[in-house]
Amino acid sequence: MAIPKVMGIETEYGISSSAHGDFNPVLASSMLINSYAGDLRRIRWDYEQESPLRDARGFEPVQERQPTEEDLGLANVILTNGARYYVDHAHPEYSTPECATPRELVVHDKAGERILERSLASVADLLPPGERLSIYKNNTDGKGNSYGCHENYLVARSLPFARLVRDLTPFFVTRQIFTGAGKVGTEGSRADGGRIPFQISQRADFFEAEVGLETTLKRPIINTRDEPHADPEKYRRLHCIGGDANLCEVALFLKVGTTAIVLKMIEDELLPDLSLEEPVPALHAVSRDPSCRELVRLRDGRRIRALELQWEYLDHAKKFVKEAEATPENAEVLAWWEAVLAGIEEEPLSLHRELDWVAKFRLLEAYRERDRLDWRDAKLAMIDLQYHDVRRGRGLYHRLAGAGKVERLTTDEEIERAVVEPPEDTRAYFRGRCVARYAHSIAAASWDSIIFDTGKDALQRIPLREPLRGTKAHVEHILEASADAPALIAALQA
Repeated sequence: MAIPKVMGIETEYGISSSAHGDFNPVLASSMLINSYAGDLRRIRWDYEQESPLRDARGFEPVQERQPTEEDLGLANVILTNGARYYVDHAHPEYSTPECATPRELVVHDKAGERILERSLASVADLLPPGERLSIYKNNTDGKGNSYGCHENYLVARSLPFARLVRDLTPFFVTRQIFTGAGKVGTEGSRADGGRIPFQISQRADFFEAEVGLETTLKRPIINTRDEPHADPEKYRRLHCIGGDANLCEVALFLKVGTTAIVLKMIEDELLPDLSLEEPVPALHAVSRDPSCRELVRLRDGRRIRALELQWEYLDHAKKFVKEAEATPENAEVLAWWEAVLAGIEEEPLSLHRELDWVAKFRLLEAYRERDRLDWRDAKLAMIDLQYHDVRRGRGLYHRLAGAGKVERLTTDEEIERAVVEPPEDTRAYFRGRCVARYAHSIAAASWDSIIFDTGKDALQRIPLREPLRGTKAHVEHILEASADAPALIAALQA
């Protein structure tokens, strides 16, 4: 049977400066993070057990050790909510704590937006006079460079990777009709001189391969990084790099909720072969058709719309949930999945309350009509970017949300709590609580361990190789009874 889908999201945020002259995004990102983290900066990230070059296809390229963020002096901190906040590829990146349900992941991903917004406020006094930073939850700088929003899902090691590739590829190619964040024009090697005014996905232009290990060049639809951050004999971590960064909560909820159900169906071998004849061209074609009528060709010869392929996945999901996992969480995913597909079937632009790309398109069209702008006008590119500003007083998404014009699945109170509190039903609870209670006794930490320095001759590593252990139910009584780190370790050993 399929294993629980513990999941998380890593978001690289765009960063820019109002200063004239040279701008160092690496330094600015470090300042941003350190200003927010305060004393938590002393806990270093533990790289010892990381292996980003290990490939799920069974090989690991021999390569000289690359410098880590620690070597370079870049910010890399663990927060009290169990998340990781660090500099990656010249961007501030927020990696949510591990979550056990799609809705919980939405809350913690939205908490990341609040943390970036507060970081801007905390760093303001450290910047040179007149300089101001801006942060965007988007995926492209408009100059041919893309940065990622990566999803991670716990899957069984026993599942053949080839089966994942076969069954996930068509799903990833077509789910963008409800997960896309929207984008003015085309970019990079796919630039077309303005013939495509608007497309569904920000990331689609930047994908060139079906399967591979890369994340920054020749990006693949299915990434093969084999770095489980858990017991490698039992688990793998499916690292999904093709999704857009979502602000709309329904789109975000569907992105992770539908993917989790599809992965369970793959593990239980319940899906037919829906393979596409040419996945990469299909990915680009679907993104460039906001009418959602573009046809894709399956290997069995059928030519169908992306929407029809999503209906097929949904039909199988309904049967799976009814027979195997009739939970309230899955029922909510199915209800939204069906409602959104039905909305796309009737009129895609009716989903402006639920989907980022539709909300953005309607904003752009309103400005175009008011000011009689051509799609290639630079003002529209600026409006596109402003949609993603994390500041609630400036970001166009946040203005829509504040006016009640987008659908909310969370409350502000839940998000505020997630800024400082970890999920209670994964190992993130133990990590976050330890950081909150024993920060000065923690030498380093990672996703699957915490290293304590209690003054003894040797450091003591506490392994966290089971993502569903270390929960509130498992360890709260131990934490509450342990006044300091030595007491905690003694209690755990007992």
